[in-house]
Amino acid sequence: MTASTDAFTDDELSEALRAITSTISKCEKVQPKLRSGTSQHTLLVRRIKALQVAAVLIQRELDARR
Repeated sequence: MTASTDAFTDDELSEALRAITSTISKCEKVQPKLRSGTSQHTLLVRRIKALQVAAVLIQRELDARR
């Protein structure tokens, strides 16, 4: 599924960015509770990185529109 960024309004992108930022924060709070080297820890680290990439790309799109 591929969608052009033009398919989303500024409000939709802003709300997505807010949700992603919130999820990153929640994941970072859980991370110290997981033992390093476990599959859960590895998955969480990768998830945080993916969400950070998404947040940067959304912010970049919003900045380009302004």
